[in-house]
Amino acid sequence: MYRRLSAGSTITVKNGMDVVKNIKKMFKSGDGHGHVLAASIRHVDHLFASFATGVELTTVPAKVLGEWATKAFPMPDRDFSYKAVSASGKLLRAIPYKQLDLNLPWQSFDIAHELTNTGIQKFVADYRSTLKRSA
Repeated sequence: MYRRLSAGSTITVKNGMDVVKNIKKMFKSGDGHGHVLAASIRHVDHLFASFATGVELTTVPAKVLGEWATKAFPMPDRDFSYKAVSASGKLLRAIPYKQLDLNLPWQSFDIAHELTNTGIQKFVADYRSTLKRSA
């Protein structure tokens, strides 16, 4: 899930797991040299969705790993379906797939996003918290 502030401070909440699913779909037609990283995993359902989507790498905070461990490390079954709802129970807006030509140079793509810096900051905070615990 991610939130975007738009004009008039309206919060748009979208299904961030769609991004992962869309990237996996996009890479299917590629040459196989790239791997997908699912990040900003905030709860066990995100973890299950990343497994079900077939991502190669997932960064998971210790809190979520602990929750998964208390459930005896179950894996999603073939019928797993991620329920894209917010903490308040509202449906998250889907992020539609957009076909891109992967043969174009990467510089031709607009890779900027307003939440990239926020996501990186959360990732670094998660990483630093693991360092503090191991010290």
